[in-house]
Amino acid sequence: MTSLRRLGTSDIEVFPLALGGNVFGWTADEAQSFAVLDAYTAAGGNFIDTADSYSSWVEGNEGGESERIIGQWVRSRGNRDDVVIATKVSQHPEYQGLTAANIKAAADASLARLGTDHIDLYYTHFDKPEVPVEEIVTALDDLVKAGKVRATAASNISPERLKASLDFAAAEGLARYVALQPHYNLVSRDTYEGPLQAVAAEAGLSAVPYFALAKGFLTGKYRPGTTVDSPRAAGAGAYLDTPAGPRVLAALDDIAEARGAAHATVALAWLAAQPTVAAPIASARSLDQLPALLAVADLTLTPEELTHLTEASS
Repeated sequence: MTSLRRLGTSDIEVFPLALGGNVFGWTADEAQSFAVLDAYTAAGGNFIDTADSYSSWVEGNEGGESERIIGQWVRSRGNRDDVVIATKVSQHPEYQGLTAANIKAAADASLARLGTDHIDLYYTHFDKPEVPVEEIVTALDDLVKAGKVRATAASNISPERLKASLDFAAAEGLARYVALQPHYNLVSRDTYEGPLQAVAAEAGLSAVPYFALAKGFLTGKYRPGTTVDSPRAAGAGAYLDTPAGPRVLAALDDIAEARGAAHATVALAWLAAQPTVAAPIASARSLDQLPALLAVADLTLTPEELTHLTEASS
């Protein structure tokens, strides 16, 4: 059985792959989403990541579609206590920002869409520097004290603001962040490594990286002269024009062939082995995309393989 990983200083234990809910209500309809969620949990997965704004960017959507689908799935399966649900605040069209009033209103709206009385992990989605960290941390602590949130976390935040948030929580005895969701993968290392990772490590935070597969580039299907049918194709294909992109693909080719593993599995295994990382996030809009993601739980790269990938991505 796959070992679960504890999130920071919390009592929350998660599967080493978080299932991204950004596709639910976007490229995956309710039936497809239910099928993916069923297969993920059947394989031992328990960590579902979403946000109140998913998927407001789709014409006709208003935001919250992903939360509603997850909530309907949980109710239909009766498995709320078996899954860890993470969602986020600050970007929903009707709940913009991180004022105390907005955080609390957005949390209540998320709880209603999810059909639950608590959120396991509640992130500030994008930091808002115009709002004092004292106001944000106190509002989140109020939600924890009310039993609406089990643990809090941050995403898209500067090292300075993260440290200030942690310091204020410690000084006042308030709920402190236990996790951080950075943009981090083999072709985007400077978005986390350095000062931000140092603050997370010092504070004992668990990293739960998003864009873990670089919008699909690290699946290996993007090659010169190929056309990929994906809403993210333009963004993913752009990595071919970076110095590290082709080198990383070549290294993934080597290790994937040697280990009989999918490129995505190898890329996720590298990420899962990095300091502070508890569980990369990856999404699947169909069942055939899921096995390569789940396989990260059973693939441990050798020190030599990790070095090969690290050097290729430098």
